[in-house]
Amino acid sequence: MKKIGYSVFILVLLLFIAFEILTQSKTIMDSVIFSFQIWQNNIFPSLFPFFILSEILIYYGFVEFISELFRPFMQKLFCMNGTASFVFFMSLVSGFPSNAKYTRELYQKGMLNEQEATKILTFSHFSNPLFILGTVSLLFLKNKKVGFLILICHYITNILIGFLFRGYYKSEPTIEKVSFKQAVIKMHEKRIHNDRTFGQMMTNAINNSIQTLLLILGTVTVFLILTTIIDQNLNLNALYQSTLNGLIEMTQGLKYISMLNIPLKAKSVLTTMILSFGGFSVHMQIISILSDTKIKYLPFLIARILHSAIAGILVFLTFDLWIHFI
Repeated sequence: MKKIGYSVFILVLLLFIAFEILTQSKTIMDSVIFSFQIWQNNIFPSLFPFFILSEILIYYGFVEFISELFRPFMQKLFCMNGTASFVFFMSLVSGFPSNAKYTRELYQKGMLNEQEATKILTFSHFSNPLFILGTVSLLFLKNKKVGFLILICHYITNILIGFLFRGYYKSEPTIEKVSFKQAVIKMHEKRIHNDRTFGQMMTNAINNSIQTLLLILGTVTVFLILTTIIDQNLNLNALYQSTLNGLIEMTQGLKYISMLNIPLKAKSVLTTMILSFGGFSVHMQIISILSDTKIKYLPFLIARILHSAIAGILVFLTFDLWIHFI
């Protein structure tokens, strides 16, 4: 009976959403247009070049090269093998949910096992630096100094999360010394054993990247529609509504938080927490990208809750000093 009741609940919920879409068509249409603008102006330009580049780098042995060079760093700080450094450093510059795409590619090629892939996801959740310094700091908060503080706290906390999770599925350490020459040899061997032409690699990279970006667009649109329906039916004050929107769809929530009549310090703390959590829209994007793997989601969720709390506390504690001295 419980399963039947659950099925009925899902049906009623879907019918309610369909009713809201029909009766609130203008508002829903605005949400869809906004989601496409986010994708067009922020997501596609920032992720597409890195998606293409990452696949080509993998085929040409860059993973082997960077893994050899950064093996001691990954082993000593995070108790992971050097291969994970590719996901870590590429995610630093491209932002989420690209970390899931890079992790999936290495996992499918057998370069990361299930446990290693699960672990690297927990501390490679970096927001795109251009999004923080451009959209968040200048467009939303209109304060460049605050943008740098949010960026630093967000990044430092992510590294701290990696240190906290270092005991989770420790990789076997290697005692070999790092050799630049060996790194170059490994990269060269990977390149010469590549069985695809550059044209084939480029075509494959473009197809995979477009599919992933369209998946992200669809997910963002669905969650923006859900937040619109919630806003129309829940009588919440502006603070609660903005925070709830941010937990569901990050960008819309950040926009609404910037419009609140509260101190800049409070806006900065809330913005940092939502950025570090990512919103359930980003979480669903990551789940969708990893859907054909055995990589676990729960450790990632726990890490995001910790990330959000610690980064928010850091901003709260350092905000006044940062604004005064910087």
